[in-house]
Amino acid sequence: MSDRTSDVAIIGGGLIGAWTAFFLARRGQRVTLLEKGVVGAQSSGVNFGNLRLQGRFPGQYPLSLRSQALWEDFDALIGEDCEFEQAGHLYLAYDAEEHAKLEGYAEVSESYGLRIERLGPADLKRRWPWLGECAVAATFSARDATANPRLATPAIMRAAARQGAIVRENTCVRGVERRGDGFVLSLADGATLSCGALVNSAGAWALEIAERFGESAPVFPAGPPQFVTEPFPYMIEPSVQAIDGSVIFRQIPRGNIILAGYPRTAADPVANRAPVPPAKTLAAMRALARVAPMLAHCHVIRVWSGIEAYLPDMIPVIGPSETTPGLFHAFGFCGHGFQIGPGVGLCLSEMIIDGATPTPLDPFSIGRFRQSATVSEKFRKEFD
Repeated sequence: MSDRTSDVAIIGGGLIGAWTAFFLARRGQRVTLLEKGVVGAQSSGVNFGNLRLQGRFPGQYPLSLRSQALWEDFDALIGEDCEFEQAGHLYLAYDAEEHAKLEGYAEVSESYGLRIERLGPADLKRRWPWLGECAVAATFSARDATANPRLATPAIMRAAARQGAIVRENTCVRGVERRGDGFVLSLADGATLSCGALVNSAGAWALEIAERFGESAPVFPAGPPQFVTEPFPYMIEPSVQAIDGSVIFRQIPRGNIILAGYPRTAADPVANRAPVPPAKTLAAMRALARVAPMLAHCHVIRVWSGIEAYLPDMIPVIGPSETTPGLFHAFGFCGHGFQIGPGVGLCLSEMIIDGATPTPLDPFSIGRFRQSATVSEKFRKEFD
């Protein structure tokens, strides 16, 4: 097969790869994106769709706020609709300890300019009468939003293709090697691809690429269990989350309730499977009934999951390789990549084309794993 040449090759056709391809192609780069399956088939296309700002890792706020502005401009930027809804995010606490944690999150959010409302039980009952009686406090961020992940990633990829990006689905990368000041990729069909820069956004499969260049990270594959109920009269506008992670849910205008919750479920990146055990469904419905008793008898009509990569500190890897010029990593988004995806793609495009990005990315360096990995409380909770 003939050798093909691109300025940038991207391995991985999830949301991160799609946004990166779009921003690079928009600035005139010759981009080839390689996806082993179909675009958005894993966690990028099957996640909850939360565009939550409050409660994030502090070092992520500059990136997160930059991303939210891009989501808010999605229709104009991409030329298609992704069911973006800016209905806010309601964060619930059920005891004094959780209330203190909620207040800590709110103070961090406010320090980055996000407006947070603090609410007591009477406020909650007045504004959202469908809530149960258990919450002792809550915070509400009106700028938080949701979008439909099933629509978003394919739309971004189509926009990238309109800008000139080449998108190759069902294309496995069998080998990657450094050659001169660039890279040569060997593909499963016998073809090769030469490129000047390489983006490793391969999700749960990204570690294999990093290790070819002497870098590593303790990647853990898992799946976020997701559920949808039968339609119910529409009355729940915000996205709602218990701070203990037991349930996250929202109602779409058609009436269905989409919900998720911790702990995560097992995933097998070799067999390409992320099954959802029935016990997860039952636990999620019990948690849902605690928050919104009127939904106790809703019927779940479908469950699903996808495969995503987690790191023990629950912080992704984003940025240049520390061993190989021209190689850029973006993986391990720990279930939080949907919201920051556009900012990640924009930052990567700036680093590749301009040599730097104005958004601080130091906390996301792959070099932090040269030392023993920190295991966060959130990681322990999400994986039980």
